[in-house]
Amino acid sequence: MVFIDNEGITDPHLNLALEEYALRHFDTETDYLLFYINEPSIIIGRNQNTLEEINQEYITEKGIHVVRRISGGGAVYHDLGNLNFSFITNHDNASMHNFKKFTAPVIEVLKNFGVEAELIGRNDILIDGKKVSGTAQFTTGKRMFSHGTLLLSTDLNEVANALQVKMSKISSKGHKSVRSRVANISDFLEEPLTIEAFRSLILEGLYANDKNFKTYEFTEADREGIAKLKAEKYDDWNWNYGRSPKFNIQRTKRFPIGEIDLRLFIEKGHIAEFTVFGDFFGKNAVEELSEFLIGLPYEETTIKNALKDIDLTEYFGAIDKNEFITMIYGNDDIETSPSN
Repeated sequence: MVFIDNEGITDPHLNLALEEYALRHFDTETDYLLFYINEPSIIIGRNQNTLEEINQEYITEKGIHVVRRISGGGAVYHDLGNLNFSFITNHDNASMHNFKKFTAPVIEVLKNFGVEAELIGRNDILIDGKKVSGTAQFTTGKRMFSHGTLLLSTDLNEVANALQVKMSKISSKGHKSVRSRVANISDFLEEPLTIEAFRSLILEGLYANDKNFKTYEFTEADREGIAKLKAEKYDDWNWNYGRSPKFNIQRTKRFPIGEIDLRLFIEKGHIAEFTVFGDFFGKNAVEELSEFLIGLPYEETTIKNALKDIDLTEYFGAIDKNEFITMIYGNDDIETSPSN
């Protein structure tokens, strides 16, 4: 098994591009192992609705990356205290969904640290009943990877903050994450370890019986291909947000000018329908607002720009534009009451 050294890159967009590129373009007669550590980021599962998984206001404030991966499963939080591993092999039916095959070597290395880890359920590694690793798989039909996380010293408060979903009044068919009790591996170690030392020990343990240990040498074509994939896919809003399943949003709020009942239908990350009901009084027909918004990406800055020169008092009376925009795209707990 050839080791892929990602050269200390911590950009999750680039690391996920590297992983997919290696899967699709590296030698199909060779198995590979890739390690990477990401800056603070939320990695969304392939079939998830991004907005149902994240606290958008919080991650914008903290500059946390949001990137969709190509494997299924739930959303996970990465930071510099989390080591990610990926086994890239040929596809076979015995390996697909066989998480034990790929987690067993990792568990064995952890046991050498004196940590009693075990695979519980379908794809989680637990220590003392707490999850320290989750794994997922993806196959092209010919090649596959099994990848996972190892929480060494992750900021668990940030896990809760970044994944504390605020936009809860969304109805969609996206696969929602199930939150688990998590812990750091460092909590169970007798001596503290840096993430770099941990990475080295895991690598040494996995290759302890492999006399043919080699490190992959990137070609210029590899670097160009990885950069291209990053730019065209993993940096793209349409992949990270727009690929979310269709979903509806309904919000009702009482303003001094009356009640506004807002309905949106989002398809492929774009506003497909925008309807407003309520008992407010306005000069212009509120249906005109949909003309400014339909077809736009469902993204806060885009919505603000679309309404920047629109006088909302013509449609609703004396209403604060920022409050209205927050109603369209904002946290549910900001003075918003449940709809009937």
